[in-house]
Amino acid sequence: MTDARRADRVLRIPAFAKYWSAATIGGFGTFVTIVAVQVLVVETLDATPTEVGLINSVQFLPYMLLGLIAGGLVDRWRRKPVLVATAFGRCLLLLTIPLLWVTGMLSLPALAVVLFGFGTLAIFGDAAAQSFLPRLVPRGSLLVANARVDQSLTVAQTSGPVIGGGLVSLVGAPLAVLVDALAYAASGVLVGRIRVSEPKPARTAPRGRLLRSVAEGVRFVYRHRTLAPMAWSTHVWFLGHSILFTVFAPFALRPLGLNPLQFGFVLALAGVGGLVGATLATRIGQRIGAGHTILLGKALIPVAWVMIALAPPSDTAGAVITLTVVGAAQLLHGFSMGVENPNEMGYRQAVTPDALQGRMNATMRSINRSMVVVGALVGGLLADTLGYRPAIWIGLGVFVVSAIVVAASPLRSVRH
Repeated sequence: MTDARRADRVLRIPAFAKYWSAATIGGFGTFVTIVAVQVLVVETLDATPTEVGLINSVQFLPYMLLGLIAGGLVDRWRRKPVLVATAFGRCLLLLTIPLLWVTGMLSLPALAVVLFGFGTLAIFGDAAAQSFLPRLVPRGSLLVANARVDQSLTVAQTSGPVIGGGLVSLVGAPLAVLVDALAYAASGVLVGRIRVSEPKPARTAPRGRLLRSVAEGVRFVYRHRTLAPMAWSTHVWFLGHSILFTVFAPFALRPLGLNPLQFGFVLALAGVGGLVGATLATRIGQRIGAGHTILLGKALIPVAWVMIALAPPSDTAGAVITLTVVGAAQLLHGFSMGVENPNEMGYRQAVTPDALQGRMNATMRSINRSMVVVGALVGGLLADTLGYRPAIWIGLGVFVVSAIVVAASPLRSVRH
């Protein structure tokens, strides 16, 4: 059966079709907001690189505090109500950003409070979303289903930043966040309409039993022959990505001289690359195996950041040359993620029992997001003390370590 026919068969499952639509709409709004928040912090609030790092880290701080507990709780709850409640909650929080701006009360501390609340809801929403998908499609279709979701998200990633950059230029960064708020509201409505039979949750247990349940999930991940190296490699990857993401926005908007629309354009090219990668992910994963595909994705991404580290400023080389170099790098960056992510997600969902899905996902995500907190702070400090380009070289070196972990482990040879 061809990849197109497999994807079409998955979309014929009504529950998955609504889930896919909700994820696509939510992803579109998210990529608009990525541009809006970065421009808001760098230009509207005139933050230093260290302050950019603090703002980037604060929304992921809840993962350090509550991430593992969230996984244990999600495994005791029906996942659909969690998804609906967190979607509407995030909508309301995002609405406070333009409200604070209109009333003249928007500041870095106020934005940090909003993003911390947003991150707290994201812990439960993301853990439930990744654990919900295996209840909507057969396990043999998880690779195709994840690839389909990634394809639509990369379409959103392609168009969202360009539209976000245009909206920021037209109405300002605070008002552009409204798009994401509305997207979360629409996502909550769609998920609420999904018809799915979920098993009756376990009874609420005493605190000690909850902690034992959380520990069971941690042991499952880090004692597993292939999930353990996947987890460690991903943790290192998120550290490098956080360092580079923190540095990239001020580096692109200041030394490289890109305007908000151009910044949105180069981010959109990552979406184009991601779409190509996600489209090929199923075919590549089935041909060379999940492990080799994951390794391929992790090996390509440092190459992309070498290009960014060597990119010339637009005032010396010209805007076209700068956009070409940075855009090509983002294209390769997106391709590597598009190829890797469906294979990684499909494999780890397939080898995890349903009763452990929430704890497995929360364990990985909480440590990953803890690395984001550390990486954002490190990235900002490196940029302030050493400069933007040295910070980028250090970050891409961390990506190399992530690839080495996969290459040196049994994960490299697994198949779906």
